[in-house]
Amino acid sequence: MGVFDKVYPFTALVGQEKLKKALLLNAVNPAIGGVLIRGEKGTAKSTAVRALAAVLPEIRVIRDCAYACDPERPEEWCERCRGLTPPVPVARRRISIVTLPLNATEDCVVGGIDFEDAIKTGRRQFHPGVLAKAHRGILYVDEINLLDDYIADLILDATASGWNRVEREGISFAHPARFMLVGTMNPEEGELRPQLLDRFGLCVEITAEQSLESRVELMVRRECFDTDPEGFSADFEKENHALAWSVLAARELLPKVRLPQHLRSFIPQLASEQNVAGHRADLVLEQAAKASAALAKRLVVTAEDIRDVASMVFLHRRREAMPPPPPPPPQPPKDSEEDEKSSEPSNPKEQENQKPQPPEDSRESSAQRPEGPAEEPQETESQETPTTPNENEMSANIVERIFEIGDTFRVRPLTAPKDRLFRRGSGRRSRTRTGQKQGRYVKSTQQGDGRDVALDATLRAAAPHQVKRRTELCDSSPLAVYLSPEDVRQKVREKRIGNVLVFVVDASGSMGAHGRMAATKGALMSLLVDAYQKRDRVALITFRKNEAELKLPPTSSVELGARLLRDLPVGGRTPLSAALVKSYELTRNVLLRDPTAKPLLILVTDGKANVPLGNRKPVEEALLIAERLANDGRIHPIVVDTEKMGIVQFGLAKKLAAVMNAAYFRIEDLKADTLVRIVKEVME
Repeated sequence: MGVFDKVYPFTALVGQEKLKKALLLNAVNPAIGGVLIRGEKGTAKSTAVRALAAVLPEIRVIRDCAYACDPERPEEWCERCRGLTPPVPVARRRISIVTLPLNATEDCVVGGIDFEDAIKTGRRQFHPGVLAKAHRGILYVDEINLLDDYIADLILDATASGWNRVEREGISFAHPARFMLVGTMNPEEGELRPQLLDRFGLCVEITAEQSLESRVELMVRRECFDTDPEGFSADFEKENHALAWSVLAARELLPKVRLPQHLRSFIPQLASEQNVAGHRADLVLEQAAKASAALAKRLVVTAEDIRDVASMVFLHRRREAMPPPPPPPPQPPKDSEEDEKSSEPSNPKEQENQKPQPPEDSRESSAQRPEGPAEEPQETESQETPTTPNENEMSANIVERIFEIGDTFRVRPLTAPKDRLFRRGSGRRSRTRTGQKQGRYVKSTQQGDGRDVALDATLRAAAPHQVKRRTELCDSSPLAVYLSPEDVRQKVREKRIGNVLVFVVDASGSMGAHGRMAATKGALMSLLVDAYQKRDRVALITFRKNEAELKLPPTSSVELGARLLRDLPVGGRTPLSAALVKSYELTRNVLLRDPTAKPLLILVTDGKANVPLGNRKPVEEALLIAERLANDGRIHPIVVDTEKMGIVQFGLAKKLAAVMNAAYFRIEDLKADTLVRIVKEVME
C-alpha cells in the first residue's frame, strides 16, 4: 500500500453513511465542487477524508511535472511541458490529497519566487505552492472555519476561477488549480464565511453514532488498526479494491447519464421550497444526482436520486424565512363599558393635564416589587444627578432576582485599533503585526534576524550596487546577484490574534426594571459566544450594592463565564466608581504580565451611580475616574448602554463613553445586521 500503509481503510468506517456518500459523489463527479463536513469532535471527519485516497482512481499526468498537467489538455500545460518535444512522456498516479498545513503562509499556499535559484542564476523562477500540488486532486483543509481570512480568500479565488495567478515580488505567473475542496469544521468554534461556504458543493452534518452495537464495533476496529495497521488494512483490501473499481466505472458512465426533462422543474422547485439563494444549488443538485445515478450503474436520473442528495446540497445554503409579523399586544381586560368610559377624561384638555394618581398603598416597600423600581427616575432642574429622592433607598432594599437570559444574536465585529507592536499568539479578532513566519506580507523592514527574507525588497536594495560589486570581485563569483548584509530586508507580516475581554456588568437594582437585565444577559451571552469563536480570554466583573466584585479572572473558559452570567443576581445600589477602579486594576495586571496584550474593556451599564468612593457626588466621581482611566492608551474601552429608550433619557452612559474615549453602543447596536439595515433604510 506504500504511503497509505497507516491510513484507515475507507470501507472499515463504521456508520457515517452520508459522509461516505458525499465523498464518493465528489470522487465520481468533481464538478460537484467538494464537500464541507460539519460535526463535533471525534466523529471521524479527518479519518474519512484521508481514507478516500485509497479508493480514488489513477489519473494520467505528464511525467515529472510539478503541476500534474493533463496530457489531453495542452492548453493548460505549464511552461516546462509546453517546451517538451512530442510525444510527451506520460505516467499514471493516484489522485493526491494535499493537506493545507497548519498556519500556512501566503507563500506556502500560492507559491513564490525560488530564492536560492534567483541568487545562483539571476532568474525569476516560480516555486509551486499548495494550490499547484492540489491541481487535479483534493485540497483538504482541517478546521477550515479557523483559517485566516486572507488565506481563505486565496483559496476562494482559485476555486472560483480554476487558476492560481501570482502577481508579486517581481513575478507574474499563472497555472491551473482545479481541485476538489474538502473542509472539516466544528460549528461550536464559529461559522464559515458565507463567500467560502457557498463554494462547497455539498455539506454534511455528522454526529457520533448512537447505536451501542456500532460504538462497540468502532472501538474494536480502531484497536485492531492501532495494533496491526498492515494486517487490518489487508482485511479490508478486497472491499476497498471493489469500491475503487465502482468509482472508476461510475466515472466512465457519468458522461452518458441524462436527466429527464420532467425532473428539471423538480430541482428548482425543491430549491425554492428550501428558500435557497442563487442558482448554484440547482446546478450542484443536478451534478450530484447524476453522480448518484452513475454509482448505482444507471443511465437515467430518478426522483429518488435527487431526494437522496438534496439535503446535502441545501443544508448550508438554506436561508431562514422572514418571520411573521408579531401579533398585536393583548388588550387589558375591561370590567364593563361603564368602567371604560369613566376612566377616560371628559375633554382633550383634561386628558392632557390629567396625571396618574399613586395607589392607596403608596408606601409599599420596594422589596415587595420583584421587578425593580416601577418607574424611571424623573429629571428636574434642581437635581445634579438623575435620581429621585428615595431611589437610593429603593435600590438598597430591592429583593435579589435572577433573570433568564434573553434572546442572543450574531455580534457585529468589535476590534481594538491597530498599532506597530509585534505580538505572538493566535485568534480571530484583532489584526496585529507578528514576528513569526505567519500572516500576510504587508511591507518590508531592514530590522530582523533574517529568517523571513523579503526577496523583492532585498533585490531592489542590492540592484544599484551590482556594477560596483562585480568590479570589486573581478567577476570570480559564480553568483548572478551580489548581496551584502545591508541589502537584506525582512518581511513584516500581519495576522489575527485573540484579545482579553473584560466584561464589567451593572447588576444593581435598576437593571431589573422593564426587563433590561434579561436583554442585557442576552447581549452578554452573544458576546461570550463571539469571544469563544475568536479565541479570546474573558474576565467578568459585576457591581452592585456597595462594591465591585471580580467574578471570573481572565480565562479561556468561556463556558465558565456563561455559567456565572446565567446565575448572576440583580439587586442593590450602583457603585459605578468602584467598578471602574476594579476594572482598571484588572487590566493593569493583564498588561503587567503581557505588555503587548490588547485588552478590551466592555462596560455594560446605564451610567447611573449612587455609591461614591469619596466625598464627591456619585456621577461626578465616576466621570472623573473614567477620564483618568482613558489616559492609559493601552486599554480599549467599549460602553454598552442599557438605558431603556423613552421620552425621558439621561444619556449618562453616552457621556461616560465620551469621557473615556470609548466606542459607544446600545444593546441593539451590537447586532451584526444593524449597520446593513441602517444603510438600506438610508438608500431607500
